[in-house]
Amino acid sequence: MVSIENFNFAGKKAFVRVDFNVPLDENFNITDDTRIRAALPTLKKILADGGSPIIGSHLGRPKGPTDKFSLRHILGHVSELLGVEVQFANDCIGEEAAVKAAALQPGEALLLENLRFYAEEEGKPRGLAEDATEEEKKAAKKAVKESQKEFTKTLASYADCYVNDAFGTAHRAHASTALIADYFDADHKMFGFLMEKEVKAVEKVMKNIARPFTAIMGGSKVSSKIDIIENLLGKVDNLIIAGGMTYTFTKALGGKIGKSLVEDDKLDLALELIEKAKAKGVNLVLAVDAKIADDFSNDANTKFCPVNQIPDEWEGLDIGPETEKKFAAVIESSKTILWNGPTGVFEFDNFTSGSRSVGEAIVKATANGAFSLVGGGDSVACVNKFGMADKVSYVSTGGGALLEAIEGKTLPGIAAIEA
Repeated sequence: MVSIENFNFAGKKAFVRVDFNVPLDENFNITDDTRIRAALPTLKKILADGGSPIIGSHLGRPKGPTDKFSLRHILGHVSELLGVEVQFANDCIGEEAAVKAAALQPGEALLLENLRFYAEEEGKPRGLAEDATEEEKKAAKKAVKESQKEFTKTLASYADCYVNDAFGTAHRAHASTALIADYFDADHKMFGFLMEKEVKAVEKVMKNIARPFTAIMGGSKVSSKIDIIENLLGKVDNLIIAGGMTYTFTKALGGKIGKSLVEDDKLDLALELIEKAKAKGVNLVLAVDAKIADDFSNDANTKFCPVNQIPDEWEGLDIGPETEKKFAAVIESSKTILWNGPTGVFEFDNFTSGSRSVGEAIVKATANGAFSLVGGGDSVACVNKFGMADKVSYVSTGGGALLEAIEGKTLPGIAAIEA
């Protein structure tokens, strides 16, 4: 597999799949340009070599062309960050895109309109009636899959090589994230710098493990993390359960959790996971105390209590001080750390202490030589909120993609390049 570092883009047009799915306010101003900045090294390398990047991305989840999700809104900022005036094609396929792509000169860049304006990008039919029959659904799916081939072929026709730098969509087998790679030979398709870093970080955590290996799994529901937890039980030395999942495990063990978040239909599953951890010799670390509140609000009355003795009209919104110490001791003695999900409702300032203490323990372990990977939207928001992003080994840009990689799944966007 060719590396972007060693590839010379001089005189070549490169179709670059990026993830410019950035948040916009009501006036279409970008409120967080992290994803755009993450792709700059790749785009600047192509330009510096004398190549021409043809930039493809999605924005939002449109059901067809709409100004709300037009990439035109970010064109000026992309140009400013890249240091060149980026051209724009009002359509990602069609005559205008083809003409502008063909006319690109070395050192020039072109941004295509939102790829998801076309159903063919995702390969899913749109506009089906709610009462559509199974036969109609199958026919619509077949039709969009057939037209997806032409859509993909058209995108590929603009360029001499393909660069995937969109880890956030690597778990999707979409036209521009995976299928397009088939139109380029092994010497002309590659990961961008961001993708390379993401792939190496995941491999380091999942394959090249320095022990002890500790995973901190937060989040509200056990059901959304089952596959991840089960895969991790075969790899980690310590598994810390945090966030809303805490109370499902606590209730399963016979504890009183008041009106805390719980999945009553997953109590048996929680007990099964506890037994699997024991059987595999994994240290499953659960909370011992909680910061509880009489309302789901930053201004609620609060107090601390044992996690299994929460009064009826109270709910756990964060871990307590004893749990903070317990988690920190495990984390600080680790050599590989994966953090996915906060310990509580960190969006409320009165319930940030647990997540902050976990972050501080990870920072301390990292300073002592551990490799730490933080991923998943809320965990990333945590380290950014606490100013810790540059004090951990790696902060992943991929939410769903990272989680599926942790589950042990093959990501189509990666497999298409490595094939």
